[in-house]
Formats: sequence, C-alpha cells, structure tokens
Amino acid sequence: MNQRGGHCLPFFKINTMKKVLIIVSLFVLPLAYSFAQGCMEPTSSTGGPTIIGYIQPEFKYSILGDNVDGTSKNQMSFGFRRARIGVAGNIPYDFSYYVLAELSTFQNGPYLLDAFITYNRFKPWFKISMGQFKKPFGLELGATGCQDLYTVNRSKVVNELTSPDRDLGIMVSGTSGTAKIFGLEKENLLSYSLSVTNGTGKNTLDIDRAKDIIGRIVIAPFESISIGGSYQFGKAVNPDPTVKDMDERMRWGADLTLKKYNFIFQAEYVFGQDKGSKLIGGGCGATPELVAGNFKSNGYYAQLMYNTPWKLMPLVKYETYDPDMDKEDFDHTAYRVSTMTFGLNYYPNDWARVQINYLYNIESSSSTDIVNYNETSNDLFYIQLQVKIN
Repeated sequence: MNQRGGHCLPFFKINTMKKVLIIVSLFVLPLAYSFAQGCMEPTSSTGGPTIIGYIQPEFKYSILGDNVDGTSKNQMSFGFRRARIGVAGNIPYDFSYYVLAELSTFQNGPYLLDAFITYNRFKPWFKISMGQFKKPFGLELGATGCQDLYTVNRSKVVNELTSPDRDLGIMVSGTSGTAKIFGLEKENLLSYSLSVTNGTGKNTLDIDRAKDIIGRIVIAPFESISIGGSYQFGKAVNPDPTVKDMDERMRWGADLTLKKYNFIFQAEYVFGQDKGSKLIGGGCGATPELVAGNFKSNGYYAQLMYNTPWKLMPLVKYETYDPDMDKEDFDHTAYRVSTMTFGLNYYPNDWARVQINYLYNIESSSSTDIVNYNETSNDLFYIQLQVKIN
C-alpha cells in the first residue's frame, strides 16, 4: 500500500508524457553515472556476480521498572536486527547492478530492499542509477550503511525525519576525483548526490505527478575533516480526499566528521517542516505511520569513538529529537527525547563485529513546571553480533 495514501499510477495525457520523456532524456544522457546507494559493494571488478549480505542477531534487555505489586516489567529477548542477502556485479561495459533483500521477519521481511542499475562510464565525476535505493540524505543515513553504524541504532532524529529511508527513482552523483580545486590536491575533495524519487517509499508506485528532490554535497579539504549538507523537498496528495491542497515535506541537514589521533567525531543536525501530514517512524525496514497536521521538528546527535590497538572501539553518543517544536515539552504527545549511548565495539576481523550498547533515555520536562517531569523507565541494553557475506 502507498504510504502516502494510494496504490496506482495516475493517467497521463500523451502530450504530457512526451514532455516528461524529453526532459528526462536531456537530463540523463549527458551525465551518466550515480553513486551506488547500496549498503555494500561488489568485490569483483571484471564482471562476475558477487554474493553480498550480512546478518545481525542480537540480545535486547529492556529496563522498564516494576509493577505496582513489586514484580518486574523488564523484558529480555533474542532476535534479528537485520538479515540481508543479495547480489552485485559489473557488466561490460560501464554498467553495474545491485540487488539486496531483507529476510528478517523482525523488519517485516521478506521484501526487496534495494535494486538498481548504474551506468558509470564517466566515474568518478558522474554516475547515474535508476531503481530503488537509499536516500542520499545526511551522514548517518545517506553515507553510512546499516552494517557500518558505530551504534546498534540509528539516531531517532534520523529515523524520524528521513522516513521513508528507501525510494524509487533516479539519481546522479559523483566526486571531483583527482581534480585540483582551490589549489588543493586532496582526492575526492568534493562529492555530491542528487535524486528524483516518488516520495512514497520502497516497493510502492506513486499516485501523483509530484516527486521528491533530494540533494547532498560534501566538502573534504583534508583527510581529517569532511563537512556535508543535505536538502529534501517534496509534495504528495493528502490522504484525506476532502483536502485539495497537496502536503509538503521539507528537510535540511548539516553534518561534520573529524578524524585525528585515532579519534573519530561525528555530529549531524536535521530540521523538518511538514504541512498537511508527516510520517512517524519507518527507519531501516519499519513501516512509517502517517499523522495529519502541520509540524516543525528538529534534532541532532554527536558521537565520539576511539580506535584502540586491540581492535576495540569505545564510544559515547548524545542525541536529542523534538517531534513538535511548537508544543511545550510537558505535552505527552511532543516530548523532546534525548538519549545517551555508551558502547563498545569489537572487530575481530574485516567481516565480523560485536557491539555492546547501553542506552539511557531521557524525556524532557516542562521548561516552566518541574512537576511535569517526564522521566520514565525505558533504558535499553543491546548485544549485537554481525557477520558480513562478501
């Protein structure tokens, strides 16, 4: 079902379709190359298909406090975060393909996650891809695969404001390669991505002519620093048939990565404005919920990691998300939720990883009435194992 309220394509007049085809042809043919928006890359460069994928079994302990009678509400469970398998490869000449399926029932699987074809004659400057792929928005979503996250969970602000995380469409991307810009000899000093997508999410046709435009640009003047910016704008038919105005969705974000002396620091800010309705949830396989109304939301995260000589990486992360900036934090429908994550990652080799995370969740209180303090027992403890198939 269409996550924006429909399930079939609109009927276009022949003249309108001709105009669309002419515009697409003029846009696509000169550029030809796209950044591969899959989680993993094929290992073969000579044409043979490569089996790709990874599995993430995990243990989750939810610290929920006690019932009135003194019995514990805490929960323990084993499950699968993700279980993904696919194939990727290159075809002579200048084409590559990428297909990945999600098999985990804990992510509502099985279903097709990514499937796109890339024409890369002019790489690294230009590539073009068409199909279903991950949005090129932000650092933690657009630039980081699920198997490369430093924490078990993506930040809540990213999950909420980039939903849906996958979409169908076309994308142009590339980098500056070895070209000198401003006299700097840094390779890939500039990189970019620009996509035009349905705006309806994965495995779903569009019901209107409006499309989402998503762009990202990253500047990395030195090996130790990169600065990124992202923007998204789209329209969609309101799920209420009595509403004639189309819903609008706008996002912008900025991110920073610093790497020095075995330290890695990352920070990202995202702002969102929704008119008519917005999607809640929907990160990494989940199905988002559509909620009517006008909203302004924002949030950020900052995390610090350290690479030790023993294949261990301790980390600390702070994140905060305000789902409705127009409401005070004592309103139970609009708590600003903040989380401190304390973690330890262990990398025994290039294909395996162990992650241990403790999440301390903090619900904000009213700025004017301390009586309305919202702290609840909802901390989490994770142990996740990962093995990559590649």
